[in-house]
Amino acid sequence: MADVPAGAAVACAGIAAWLTGGRGSGVRRARVLLAGDGVVTGPARWDQVLVDWRRVRGRLRPEAWSLVAGSVIAVLGVSLLPLFLGAAGMPLLRRVRRAGEARRERERRGDAVIALCGALAGEVRAGRQPGAALLGAARDSQGLGDAHAVVLAAARFGGDVPSALTEAARQPGADGLLGLAACWRVAVDRGAGLAAGLDRLEGALRAERDQRADIRAQLAGSRSTAAMLAGLPVLGLLLGTALGADPLHVLLHTGPGLGCLLVGGVLEAVGLWWALRIVRGAETA
Repeated sequence: MADVPAGAAVACAGIAAWLTGGRGSGVRRARVLLAGDGVVTGPARWDQVLVDWRRVRGRLRPEAWSLVAGSVIAVLGVSLLPLFLGAAGMPLLRRVRRAGEARRERERRGDAVIALCGALAGEVRAGRQPGAALLGAARDSQGLGDAHAVVLAAARFGGDVPSALTEAARQPGADGLLGLAACWRVAVDRGAGLAAGLDRLEGALRAERDQRADIRAQLAGSRSTAAMLAGLPVLGLLLGTALGADPLHVLLHTGPGLGCLLVGGVLEAVGLWWALRIVRGAETA
């Protein structure tokens, strides 16, 4: 058992060295030292600590904090089990991070589609033909996404713009391009007013976006409650440690403690998943 705290301490030291050092850190220190004739004229000590902390926090992805937390608990609890659990939690946190990035990307593309509809309506009101108006509106907007070149080529050379817009609408968050394709088809094929249709489409897309934002704001309290309940076991461990009960030793080095840790971890995960599933279901509805 003497190798357990030593191994955990070595793992933590390696992680700390990788985070705070990094490639070329010795070269940077040498340059700073030589540039000032042997006198380091950098910021104050605590300011430098804050700078280093911000740099470390910027380099760490959210899932890496699972490994950091596991390493710290491994040292405090004199066990490698938290280190393994922290490493096992990294894929789950990576999935959560990517899901959040995908959601933000969908929202950005949806905002770009709304901006494209508004700019296109302005170009049409200015007297430009639909094809030229789309070229001008798309120049300052990212609403077409990866299909930017295809849609503009169709508009420039007299191609099937509605079909190109329909294909572009398959991108996540670009559903509003389906309405733009319908407006284009009605306006060009039947001679209806394109600007009026675009105004109605823009208003509908903005209303839908505002409704989603309002629902998300109303569900923020539920999300916070779920996060607070998920953190209660950590608070219990801290209180037990403050009272001198040494809960980490009980959980990590005794049979009943390991059983409680397993059952409690499963129940915690299931409860958190169920609460977030209810919140996501409400957002979808």
